[in-house]
Amino acid sequence: MNMPLNTSADTTNLVEQARFNMIEQQIRPWRLLDEDVLDLLTQVRREEFVPAPYRSMAFMDLEVPLNASVEEAERTGQMMLAPRVEARMLQDVKVKPTDRVLEIGTGSGYMAALLGRCSAQVLSLEINAELVDFAKDNLRNAGITNVEVRMGDGSRDLTSEGPFDVIILSGSVAELPKSLLSLLTEGGRLVAIVGQKPMMRATLVRRNGSSFEVTEPWDVVAARLLNFPEPSTFKF
Repeated sequence: MNMPLNTSADTTNLVEQARFNMIEQQIRPWRLLDEDVLDLLTQVRREEFVPAPYRSMAFMDLEVPLNASVEEAERTGQMMLAPRVEARMLQDVKVKPTDRVLEIGTGSGYMAALLGRCSAQVLSLEINAELVDFAKDNLRNAGITNVEVRMGDGSRDLTSEGPFDVIILSGSVAELPKSLLSLLTEGGRLVAIVGQKPMMRATLVRRNGSSFEVTEPWDVVAARLLNFPEPSTFKF
């Protein structure tokens, strides 16, 4: 007996069901209440930013490798953040349509795409040349034109690029980068994942004049961004 082949409509329905499940079962229960952010997750097709070998992982509640070798991807931080982490960071930083945004760690370009859809302009820095090209292709294919992806090291002095209304670090760091705080505009917000395994905290900073209001609203563990300072491991 011949079995019917899956049609493109069947495949589309399966993908949309997986996207719906991701939003309703992973993301919304994680205190994601901003309907504008939830709408963005339906508009920007996450699966189109995932490397082909890992496409089946696009909607899973985990980090997705951006390198053929999973071990190498983890070592170098070449990982897409889990969907609920990306969504929660986006909600917490409250991007406005007039904002100029800096992202450190472009990866596949997915977070940059989300940011591009809700802000005026995005500069996204990526340290890996292959990922720069990958992200540019993904953003072009998604029709997003207000994001500039540039090869660069986000741990270096970026004074000449600022100021920014929003700064997002798409990966973890050991401590809050003070050099990036100085790039925030008045009322500007920065969100980063800060700490050491097994305990890291999402850290949200808002600039108020010469002072900074810092909150740590939730716990998560994420792959490291390269070249940011690490605490000394020297022992007597």
